[in-house]
Amino acid sequence: MQQTFGRNLTYGLHETLGRAIVVGDYVDRSFPNEADIVREHGVSRSVTREAVKMLAAKGLLGARPKQGTFVRPQEAWNLLDPDVLRWLLEREASIDLLRHFNELRVGVEPEAAALAARCASTEQQAAISAGLVRMVAAERGEDDTLDADIAFHVAVLRASNNPFFAQFRDMVSTALRTSIRFTNRIAGRSANIAEHTAVRDAILAGDAAAAHAAMRALIVNVLTLIDPPAKP
Repeated sequence: MQQTFGRNLTYGLHETLGRAIVVGDYVDRSFPNEADIVREHGVSRSVTREAVKMLAAKGLLGARPKQGTFVRPQEAWNLLDPDVLRWLLEREASIDLLRHFNELRVGVEPEAAALAARCASTEQQAAISAGLVRMVAAERGEDDTLDADIAFHVAVLRASNNPFFAQFRDMVSTALRTSIRFTNRIAGRSANIAEHTAVRDAILAGDAAAAHAAMRALIVNVLTLIDPPAKP
């Protein structure tokens, strides 16, 4: 059965095959060869080769002489790649995956907030404040709650002025969309404005320790919502 991928055939095939790999369609069967992909999806060999090359760059596919292309084990996948993370989050809701993601956030975002308190520019401070303003507006139904929350966290990462932390912005944006929906559904509300305000205020005050503590508390509260401690 041929599929229509729109104008960008390579990206469309990359999307279809990548999602199929990550959700487990090839757990019990071999990855198709080039001729099978061409026939099944109605694309050219050059499109197929480029899409496979893109997936190999994400760690999803490998190739061996005489064996052909094969799906690599999950531990080889680039979990920081936004596409891979998005496909992972499209699998059945995984509490473990959400917990692991937020455990990573605990290791990154509090330190980014501390750095932002030390070295954010006036423009970067304004972007953090603008994200908070959007969150408040979203509470009134005047903005998108997910987009506003993500804008705040991305602004903090950028304000760290650390290029490695800033690189997390796409990954954080992708994963937060699932995490925020999940935690908001549990909590029965959108993001806690007071907790985000504490982060913003500490950054604007130049108080690195307070910014670190406020951001850590915010994410630890998310972890507690996702995976509450067992009752004695």
